[in-house]
Amino acid sequence: MEKLTNKEEAIMHILWTLEKAFVKEVKAELTEENLHYNTVSTIIRNLEEKGYVAHKAFGKTHQYYPAVSKETYRKQFMNTATKKFFDNSYKSMVSFFAKEEKISAEELREILAIIEKKEK
Repeated sequence: MEKLTNKEEAIMHILWTLEKAFVKEVKAELTEENLHYNTVSTIIRNLEEKGYVAHKAFGKTHQYYPAVSKETYRKQFMNTATKKFFDNSYKSMVSFFAKEEKISAEELREILAIIEKKEK
């Protein structure tokens, strides 16, 4: 799975939320960036070339929808980030978030409960 740019990722989040959309609908949802219609259209076509998006044609207009689920992308993204930045150690990744105070002791206990439940 090819890595996405920040703008591609932002558009994918919109498509995951909307489930299907025309370019103008995607553009309307882009709140942080004021991208031109043609730019949004180009980014979506690039996503289609990468296999993340597919479309249904309505005459000359296309309605786009995700070809890759958010869960699939998240799994790939996290696996890649863990390999690149944490030497493939999820323990190192979780410790990083704990040290940065991005995760609380209570949240860690909840994670442990989930792990222990799966082991049974």
